[in-house]
Amino acid sequence: MSKRGVAGGGPELAVEHRAGVAWLTLNRPDSLNSLDVGVKEALITALETAAGDHAVRAVALTGAGRGFCVGQDLRELRDAYDAGESPDFPALLERHYAPVIRLLAGMAKPTVAVVNGVAAGAGMSLALACDLRLAASTARFRLAFSGIALVPDAGATWHLPKLVGLSKAMEIALLGDWVDADEALRIGLVNRVYRIEELAARVEEVLAALAAGPTLALAGTKALLRSNLDVDLDQALAAEAQGQAAAGRTKDHLEGVRAFLDKRPPEFLGA
Repeated sequence: MSKRGVAGGGPELAVEHRAGVAWLTLNRPDSLNSLDVGVKEALITALETAAGDHAVRAVALTGAGRGFCVGQDLRELRDAYDAGESPDFPALLERHYAPVIRLLAGMAKPTVAVVNGVAAGAGMSLALACDLRLAASTARFRLAFSGIALVPDAGATWHLPKLVGLSKAMEIALLGDWVDADEALRIGLVNRVYRIEELAARVEEVLAALAAGPTLALAGTKALLRSNLDVDLDQALAAEAQGQAAAGRTKDHLEGVRAFLDKRPPEFLGA
């Protein structure tokens, strides 16, 4: 597999390309990959770079060590708390979290959370924003906000009920219980669960398939599935017609049809 560096990385975020996939690894294992300013800004830059790079056909987000991400590093907010003040949460969320969530959910290529361990707080929100969640059998999820008297943020209240339904979302958010990997799979919080020793190989297979797929068609599918959640049937049908017109003009569509007629596997170029 070819590897090359990608702009936007740094000591707190490892970034590399492997076979058309941009791998973004949160790299603060000593704090279970908690999110400070440095890693959040590096993540925004790396996601923007991946979104605009035609060589990138899928994006994977994971964590170094035994955790995926435990959310905001509260230590960097200590000055405000020591002064008896609340941090400026709206500014904090709009500056760092909103761009990351919008990029994961909205970029025109598949995004995959590879949840190798604990995903809590805003770390769980990052996983929810991705198009797919592939988890190790040791992964655990928790919306830890109620434990510090806050509401879920970073898109969690939008994504979670759409994935698991309102009742289950209420249970997860209000009770603050841990959700293990098997339960996450059962309720639709994650797409697939692999034994930890198989995680790397199985995830590579999934991402290779996405990266070799018809990127523009996958982007259109992703956009339709997300946008049509909030429209009526007639609007969805109209949006599908527009999306199909665009997909039908791609080189990959012509290749797909030719490959079908020739009874051979297609070779999509992402164009």
